[in-house]
Amino acid sequence: MPPAKNFPDMITLALAQILLFMYAMLIVWYGQLWRNLRNWVRPEHYSPSTPISVIIPARNEEKNIRACLDSIISQQYPSHLLEIIVVDDAGTDSTADIVSSFNHPCLKLIRLSEEKGQAKKRAIAEGISASSGKLIVTTDADCICGPRWLLTIASFYEEKRPACIAAPVVLHNKPSLLAIFQSLDFMSLQGVTAVSVAHGILNMANGANFAYERSAYEEVNGFAGISHLASGDDMLLMQKIAKQYPGRVSYCLSGDVLVSTQPAASLSEFFRQRIRWASKARFYQERTVFYVLLLVYLMNISLMALVIHAFFEHILFWWWGVLIVFKFMTEMFFMYPVVTFFKRRNLLWFFLPAQPFHIIYTVIAGLFGQAGTYTWKGRTLR
Repeated sequence: MPPAKNFPDMITLALAQILLFMYAMLIVWYGQLWRNLRNWVRPEHYSPSTPISVIIPARNEEKNIRACLDSIISQQYPSHLLEIIVVDDAGTDSTADIVSSFNHPCLKLIRLSEEKGQAKKRAIAEGISASSGKLIVTTDADCICGPRWLLTIASFYEEKRPACIAAPVVLHNKPSLLAIFQSLDFMSLQGVTAVSVAHGILNMANGANFAYERSAYEEVNGFAGISHLASGDDMLLMQKIAKQYPGRVSYCLSGDVLVSTQPAASLSEFFRQRIRWASKARFYQERTVFYVLLLVYLMNISLMALVIHAFFEHILFWWWGVLIVFKFMTEMFFMYPVVTFFKRRNLLWFFLPAQPFHIIYTVIAGLFGQAGTYTWKGRTLR
């Protein structure tokens, strides 16, 4: 294959190759680590003893909250050890009325008034303050949980005694191209989370399926120091707990603890969500997380720059194609066992065609996530 002819194109190509090679080594390493993971198996005839408080922050979730509560109320967990607290975060729809209609002895509703600058963390903090469980478990109002979700988390906690537990989340299986793209992207993030936490590499979590000891939460003073940020009720809190309790952050990999959540309904909602997630990157206390994210971001920027250069130096289109195929093959080594766990191998047919769109979205979300304010659930956040 002939080389690029001018110096700027050569530099762009060289940077793309170097960054992609570094990224590939990271992904292959993650793939091998995933293959070393073991699913948690709940002991036979297990009987739980841990009081659990499930905290569900909700804002304008009238379309989802009933299904969410149905799945939690029907848990195979002793009712005397369970409380479910829904915190209506200054909603303007009928979410609170739907919660009240359940009239279930384990269920409690808290209604908050509007308060600027607090967002989701305030709702979770209020829920924890009103709770009594030893183990706090958080999920979102658009999530569905399997019947052995809490039973399995409790068995994992009682056996290993972690201060903090991350667990898997998957998007509801929907047939649209946008939903498929989101599912593939989300499963890749979940795979990295599982590997990173289980092997003590990085502290990552998703608040849709997250648990921690009340005592650990209180010891690190909850969300103090991060309460002003719109995101980070999961990862930033986990990093605080990990710093206070070294070696006591764990990942529970089990199909029984899998929680499913709704994909974004539109492209604009998807970008707002990912921008919100990206906005917390610069606040990570663990620099390793920042450097990994920086490598991924720079690699995607280099591939985007390469294809832009290709419009002026057409041979670069061939190079770009070669690098994309190399990226795809490397990621498949990691993604295949991950999507197998989530039982979504059929989506891999879309993995190669999605590559260009994934590069574009990563660059845009990363840029706007650090750039300022955005809108989420009717609020302007920073």
